[in-house]
Amino acid sequence: MNQTAGQIRVALVEDDPLLRKEIHFHLKQQGFLVFAVQNGKSLDELLMTEPLDALVLDLSLPGEDGIAIANRIRRSIPGMGIVMLTARTALPDRIRGYEAGADVYLSKPVAPEELTLTLLNLARRVKKVDETPAWTLDLRDRSICGAEPWQKAFLTNSERALLLALAQAPSHMLETDMICELLSQRSGTSDMGKRALESLVSRLRKKLESLSGHDAEPALKAVWGIGYQLCVPVIVKA
Repeated sequence: MNQTAGQIRVALVEDDPLLRKEIHFHLKQQGFLVFAVQNGKSLDELLMTEPLDALVLDLSLPGEDGIAIANRIRRSIPGMGIVMLTARTALPDRIRGYEAGADVYLSKPVAPEELTLTLLNLARRVKKVDETPAWTLDLRDRSICGAEPWQKAFLTNSERALLLALAQAPSHMLETDMICELLSQRSGTSDMGKRALESLVSRLRKKLESLSGHDAEPALKAVWGIGYQLCVPVIVKA
């Protein structure tokens, strides 16, 4: 197994089941940790629970197409590597792909070796984002760290799951009902209702205030009529 590839978490978004299976098999054989989904909605659900380094994204997808997905992922997760993989190779299509935020535009059929090297090169760029001042959510250590070494707070399973979901959500915002459902499924909480969520957010805010200071703008705020939004840049470390 390629040890470097083994550290890279990739989402493959492809609606053709045979091609999705083929690419997934190849990348897995090369050592990548691969999550294969068929559309933008499934990708969003994946992002709420899994930290990702790169996307391999088909351009022609049912519903939300690859251009729209790339646009919003680039805005919400600037450090994400995006590989556009499509049979549409005309210059105007390639330009649209790059304008949407794609790092690399590959044509189908792609040589497996080329896709592997592309993802390895992208991973090097993604890791440079860690040099940007931001908070770090360490999933293994179950902690959130500020820019300074002394700024660190340990998290419960529910707090970690909530921060991961918000960090990778579009605009870093999620609806209350979606958060309750997610936490009930992922954090070992049998039934996360709205009152329990409010208590969880209150405790988490105190921990985040210990990193940012009481006089700073709230790192986690309620959005009236919608849910909650994370207001600080967070790098997810798996």
